[in-house]
Amino acid sequence: MIHGNKALKLALLAVAMFGFGFLLVPLYDVFCDITGLNGKTANRPVAESLVVDDQRLITVEFVTYQSSGLSGEFTPSVRHLKVRPGEMHQVDFTVSNPGSSDIILRAIPSVSPGRAANHLRKTECFCFQEQPLAGRSEAVMPMRFYVDQALPADIEIFTLSYTLYDITERASSS
Repeated sequence: MIHGNKALKLALLAVAMFGFGFLLVPLYDVFCDITGLNGKTANRPVAESLVVDDQRLITVEFVTYQSSGLSGEFTPSVRHLKVRPGEMHQVDFTVSNPGSSDIILRAIPSVSPGRAANHLRKTECFCFQEQPLAGRSEAVMPMRFYVDQALPADIEIFTLSYTLYDITERASSS
């Protein structure tokens, strides 16, 4: 009887470990959203009236990556942009699908240095939701943003990067 009890405990431990591993990704995302860790930006509403700081000029760099196995192009319309805090800007990102099958894409943003993430305010972004893309097609995806005036004074340049993932199988199964 002792061996059966031990086997049951081990089976329960394995189930608990699997459940914990399954919950790690959503818990990590929530933690990163709250703290700005890992360059995740929070989706905050836009202030009613933006006041532009004419005394500061910040350089925002745009970098794109594609997950392995994803073909086609994923590029920003500009590689860098000089912005003033409080000034609204739009950068378009172009993505292409050379394959014949329709796909569903998801872009994950990251900001470096990470402490700049809490001061990047996106009002519109393709990263907010899944992006369906038909086979043999191209799409232009806008991202509208401004830099909050509370950005620390020692940050004069930061990088906004997006990694694009094909989530067709996962999206189809849900």
